[in-house]
Amino acid sequence: MGERIKDCRSKIGMTQQELADAVGISRNSLSRIETSAVPNMTVYTAMRIAHALGITMDFLVYGNC
Repeated sequence: MGERIKDCRSKIGMTQQELADAVGISRNSLSRIETSAVPNMTVYTAMRIAHALGITMDFLVYGNC
């Protein structure tokens, strides 16, 4: 999931800091999510990330639409 977040973020030209600010987490926390150093994140955080990236939760979690 972390790699999908990073790929989607990069494709829309958003920095880690911009996404972290939109989600309400620290850039360090987002970095750890993207590198899968955080094995689980809250559903609330995942929903906010998906919303900020303009993707569905299905795509975020499963990689398909």
